[in-house]
Amino acid sequence: MNWYLEVLKKYAVFSGRARRREYWIFCLFNFIIALVLGFVEGLIGSPGIVGGLYSLAVFVPGLAVSVRRLHDTNRSGWWLLIAFVPIIGAIVLLIFMFQDSQPGNNQFGANPKEVVQPVA
Repeated sequence: MNWYLEVLKKYAVFSGRARRREYWIFCLFNFIIALVLGFVEGLIGSPGIVGGLYSLAVFVPGLAVSVRRLHDTNRSGWWLLIAFVPIIGAIVLLIFMFQDSQPGNNQFGANPKEVVQPVA
């Protein structure tokens, strides 16, 4: 849950790097929340307004964490546009998101795996 909230705290931060865990936990929580909202709205016969509002609310944080994830693999955020290429683009982007971090520093900042996190 901390990873999900961390992405929301960095609402529109497109600089820096994001670990695989940060990206995929955010995706997992988005999927679960969207599934629950869709199920509840389906039960009550709602036209999907709450789900639509949720999708709009997490669009920018999702875009930002995707750009930071690409930065972690030493790619520009512009690589997100490859998703517009039918089928192949989505597969290539998925492969990029699954790749491990580039070790050490790169042009986008320090490796988040190597940064010592303070213990709370």
